[in-house]
Amino acid sequence: MARNDIRPIVKLRSTAGTGYTYVTRKNRRNDPDRLVLRKFDPIARQHVDFREER
Repeated sequence: MARNDIRPIVKLRSTAGTGYTYVTRKNRRNDPDRLVLRKFDPIARQHVDFREER
């Protein structure tokens, strides 16, 4: 089984509308839905939700 099948690279985009993104990997078996993480957006200078973008 290939490495990218279970843990694909996903892009997390800020919901604040700044266009800032984080890049991470996720486990598709544990998180089959879209990932939502609360992280710091340096452009908005606050913690906001980052949603998985496909």
